[in-house]
Amino acid sequence: MHKSSDKIASPRLLAATALLQAERRGAWSNISLDTHLRRADFPPADAAFAGALFYGVIERRLTLDACIAAHSSQRPHKLSPQVLCALRVGVYQLLYMQIPDHAAVGESVELVRGLGKGQAAGFVNGVLRAFLRAGKAIPLPAGGSLAEQLSVEFSCPAPLVEILLESHGEDTARRFLAESLGRPPVAVRVNTLRTDTHALSTRLEREGVKATPHGQLPDCLLLESTGAIAGLASFREGLFHVQDVSSQLCVAALGLRPGMRVLDVCAAPGGKTLTAAQVMKNTGELVACDLHEKRVGLISRRAEEMGLSCITATCKDMSAHHPDLGTFDAVLCDVPCSGYGVIRRKPEIKYKPPDEFANISTVQYNILESSAQYCREGASLLYSTCTFSPAENTGVTDRFAREYPQFNPRPLGGLLGEATSRTLLGEYGGDGFYLAAFHL
Repeated sequence: MHKSSDKIASPRLLAATALLQAERRGAWSNISLDTHLRRADFPPADAAFAGALFYGVIERRLTLDACIAAHSSQRPHKLSPQVLCALRVGVYQLLYMQIPDHAAVGESVELVRGLGKGQAAGFVNGVLRAFLRAGKAIPLPAGGSLAEQLSVEFSCPAPLVEILLESHGEDTARRFLAESLGRPPVAVRVNTLRTDTHALSTRLEREGVKATPHGQLPDCLLLESTGAIAGLASFREGLFHVQDVSSQLCVAALGLRPGMRVLDVCAAPGGKTLTAAQVMKNTGELVACDLHEKRVGLISRRAEEMGLSCITATCKDMSAHHPDLGTFDAVLCDVPCSGYGVIRRKPEIKYKPPDEFANISTVQYNILESSAQYCREGASLLYSTCTFSPAENTGVTDRFAREYPQFNPRPLGGLLGEATSRTLLGEYGGDGFYLAAFHL
């Protein structure tokens, strides 16, 4: 079997090794893959192929397992991790990549040998060839519920599909699930203190990146062919930062003005903090808090690189009140959450056991309750998550509205109009978000 200290020569073996490690250790997918790619030092084409396989297998796992189960004498969960991984990689290539069928099958047989399970080579070959004979059909559950069918079709656990169907209806659920698969868009926010949308677009084009202005959101660009963004000179010069469209809408809903005193309660990784400082024209004061010291340091460093001197980043547990912080004109309460709204960027989130998030709404409410204490008269308070779970969204804000009637709902404004709260599920091209605005 491949040893982790050996240099991996095959993109397929690298993808499989990274998949097995991520599943075994519960590691974030990007960390597992990046570690292996750095060690392998592949040419760009091989690295891209390994990455496409790796992320594709993760996001399509339920679909792949349904295909395997239909043609295997053993249930997928009964197979050894190495054999199951080789089959997933094989079925993914057959279904979703432009690779000749014979090559996908042959390489998967070689892969299971490379993973130290050569005795299963014939089994892998047999399952994949049976799948081919069946016309590469995805077996939707006969007589299953709509949630069960969509679960297999879009590779999303049925309980999450049920939440989407119950809360948002079939059309919205189908659209969101379809958009959760494949490569997500890269949105960035122009640093308006140093450049403008046109000038940055021109600069990025010279650096080999296609940049298209967002049709509805000012100072937002959608990028293609980016490669490693951190390697771009324009990024190192602080001309922009990466921030999803929904996250930018979140900052817009705060209604910030220059000279304000603003608190970002759970600020890391810092995208909203940076955008807020730009909207404030680098005036007033913006206090960015986070629980983890290392992440606070990253916010401070990026703020300096972008010339945003109004930001003070500090390490604090914001589930408790800190009177020394004083009061603010606007408070952004973007709380830790299940993250179901960003499964197109972190597909492993959808497979986490739901009970892992069983008590998270209590934590969220405590942070929101604490955040309210920082609001001075007339202040704006915005609660946000990147999930579609009602328990974490309306469950929290409805309770807050009952227990703190002095905080009145207010319109989100801008693109979101007169609505005082909104669940975004891909509108405007953004991630899944929930926003609720109040004023004191």
